Amino acid sequence: MPAFITIGRVLFALLFIISGASKLLDLAATAQMTTKIVFPAALAPYASQLEGLTGMAMPQMLAIAAGALELICGICIALNFGARFFAIVLILFVAAATFYFHDFWNQGGAEARNNMIQAMKNLSMIGALLIIAGLGRPSSAAEPAYDV
Repeated sequence: MPAFITIGRVLFALLFIISGASKLLDLAATAQMTTKIVFPAALAPYASQLEGLTGMAMPQMLAIAAGALELICGICIALNFGARFFAIVLILFVAAATFYFHDFWNQGGAEARNNMIQAMKNLSMIGALLIIAGLGRPSSAAEPAYDV
């Protein structure tokens, strides 16, 4: 059974590894997608300070952060290094992405149906991440391959 869990965890983590790498390899398209995110007025001064310090626009910084977060979390989950922590980080990330990018409750017609499917897909990913967070690292005690 532990082999199945390891293989499943690695295959699941590939989704985030490939998604994060593709975001980082096409920053312009990713930055274009992040323009939907609206910051509260209270955070505007901090955002402008970050833009001044880095010399980058906020959508570009968000694109780099999203790509790096997915890539790092996916690699750590695949290697079972801090899998619980990184699964919880990805739960928060996927929930926020679902809220901002798949808001089917504000849409109608085919667009609403498509975004509802994407939101349900994200909900199932959150479920898998909860399983990873719940399992954590397997015990080091030797378990028999089968029960007699």
